[in-house]
Amino acid sequence: MSTPQLPPVVTVKPTDVRYPALRRGFNQRWLARPEYVRLVSTPQAVVTALSEAVNQEPDDVSRDRVTVRSGGHCYEDFVCGDDVRVILDVSPMCDMYFDPALEAWCVEAGATNWHGYSHLYPMSGRALPGGSCYSVGLGGHITGGGYGLLSRQAGLTVDYLYAVEVAVVTEARTVELVVATRDDPDPERRDLWWAHTGGGGGNFGVVTRFWFRDLPVPPRKVLLTARSWNWADVTRESFTRLLNAYGTWFADHQDPDTASGRLFALLALNHRAAGTINLTVQVDAESDDASDEGTAALLNFLEAVDPQSGPKSRPMTHSIAEHAAVPDAWTPRLMPWLTATQALNGSGPNRSGKYKSAYVRTPFTRPQIEAMWGYLGNNDQTRHLTNKEALIQIDSYGSAVNTPPRSATACPQRDSIMKMQYQVYWNRPSDDDPGHEAESLKWIRDTYRATFADTGGVPIVGGNTDGCYINYPDVDLDDSDWNTSGQPSSQLYYQDAYPRLQRVKARWDPLNVFRNAQSIEPSSGT
Repeated sequence: MSTPQLPPVVTVKPTDVRYPALRRGFNQRWLARPEYVRLVSTPQAVVTALSEAVNQEPDDVSRDRVTVRSGGHCYEDFVCGDDVRVILDVSPMCDMYFDPALEAWCVEAGATNWHGYSHLYPMSGRALPGGSCYSVGLGGHITGGGYGLLSRQAGLTVDYLYAVEVAVVTEARTVELVVATRDDPDPERRDLWWAHTGGGGGNFGVVTRFWFRDLPVPPRKVLLTARSWNWADVTRESFTRLLNAYGTWFADHQDPDTASGRLFALLALNHRAAGTINLTVQVDAESDDASDEGTAALLNFLEAVDPQSGPKSRPMTHSIAEHAAVPDAWTPRLMPWLTATQALNGSGPNRSGKYKSAYVRTPFTRPQIEAMWGYLGNNDQTRHLTNKEALIQIDSYGSAVNTPPRSATACPQRDSIMKMQYQVYWNRPSDDDPGHEAESLKWIRDTYRATFADTGGVPIVGGNTDGCYINYPDVDLDDSDWNTSGQPSSQLYYQDAYPRLQRVKARWDPLNVFRNAQSIEPSSGT
């Protein structure tokens, strides 16, 4: 019996039973009203669907954007906004295979992080150094740079990108399928490849496939520990010691050739309402004996951030926003790499959310720590907050990420030691009721502005910060009420890479089909 094949194109209109679910993504904050959602399962189907979309007259001129979805995690209304006419959903394209013609592993744009771990790794013994939220689509994750628990030892996802296939719209409104490679003899195609190594998704066309060469081999085994501190035991002094120790340790351990330089940690500073501060740590190790290099690195790190003299840490029993709790790992557990990845992978429930980001180049300043302490439920403005899903997540960063030359990819942030993600979540009772949106937005905006009060309310490029991560988009960066630094989002995301990205945009998307509130503006006079 032959295996049933997916139809190349499926169109879902408002009368379809699937429409209410497909007009939104993972982030329930944004609900679109498109004329239709089109699911595509082959690159040629993308060409057909995109060609039809850009040559149709909209029923409503106020809704004229064509957007692209892979995993659907978009943090702003770039995919599911009120002005969206058509959503092209590439999630059915999720295959992975070795392509002998390009001598590279092919990853289709609708695959997720979890496809990479559960499919690519068993087949190849190699892995994308990507994120730990399993349902995030690789189409967006890769094009923004991509990082995860392996990045301190292996670098960013795009550091291994060899080729990309993109459906682009010409000035004549025809659609072409272009394959661009890292060593492409055509400089314009080479620029198109480069733009997809950090230039963000949805800026140049519809990505259909990626190819990767020389992907890293994950460690055979890792040590994993997960710990919590009860907020009731944490004082201002111990909080300050924790953040100082955390930042200093990573500032001092930036060599990917050492176990300490490969160690990854995720510190979740949950709001006091959640009850705990959580810490997850992973390092490659061959045994749990203290003489093992990885084990010694982990013990050294824990001695710095979780000393016997401080508040007593306990097993982690409460989740960390997008990550499930790991309750049986207070004592470090030795396990195969994929098993540990399975234990940590999560995305949390579908709900509304708002996010902000920061690259941090040196340990935190005293005013930054004081602001975080206060706005995590220890000042008059936030003590009353009851939302348990408000937090500041601080990931370790750098090491192998900081090794490649800045010009090799479109990711300019190559000398940071930590990466911050401010997060707040809330439930949406119904499509007509946004829930506690105003209270949640106030908390995250006030907290972020207070942390970076000395630099105009944002982590500027320069000093101890280095801008923001395009995969955590934040429209507040272009709002003078929240950003008085003089640095717009384009500088915070892309820095010196922006003018070149503008030239690529003008060449490959001359009609500015792929646009949103923070999309790359085409260069003038090109």
